Amino acid sequence: MNGKIKCLKTYRYSIYGQLDNSDNLIYVLHGYGQLASYFIRKFHGLPDNCLVVAPEGMHRFYLNGSSGRVGASWMTKEEREDDISDNLNWLSELHEELTLNKQFKKVLILGFSQGGATAARWFQSDLIQADHLIIWASIFPPDLDHNKEIQENKNEHFFFLGKKDEFYNSEQQQDLLSFYQRKGFQATHFEGGHDINLPELRKVLSRLT
Repeated sequence: MNGKIKCLKTYRYSIYGQLDNSDNLIYVLHGYGQLASYFIRKFHGLPDNCLVVAPEGMHRFYLNGSSGRVGASWMTKEEREDDISDNLNWLSELHEELTLNKQFKKVLILGFSQGGATAARWFQSDLIQADHLIIWASIFPPDLDHNKEIQENKNEHFFFLGKKDEFYNSEQQQDLLSFYQRKGFQATHFEGGHDINLPELRKVLSRLT
């Protein structure tokens, strides 16, 4: 016999920028095996009017064996639906906390690699009203309606993929770019690997914010 029980859990996140001086709120969701405190460093240097918030996946684990460096994950195939629900709930509680006494002009959600699926699910949920979705080197979650985020949100959305991304061969890269373009995303195929390219991101943010 198997059972389930709900209880409180402590989640953590990292912030770059000043809450009081920021007009725009950008959530950045890390990839598999990363930690928020390290991932947020990739966004140092974004405009001062942006508050960058990096939530951390709720599953932490040793990257090699049973000791040493630790990474985090958003979910696995085990109890996947529960993890999706838990992720959306705690991310939305974080958003409520940050916007309790502060109103932002723009709210953006960026998901990198494994975090892309969680970002898309959160954006498309009824738990947050975000202006723009940025998917970075990630497939769109197959359980979502691929068209809903475009039909119900008329703002611009973006997809980024490095030409030297080691997780996608040339054919897979073209398939991804074509997929997102068909769905109305503005796709950027930049020089680089499986990583955040800050100059490319700054170009987009300069237009949006």
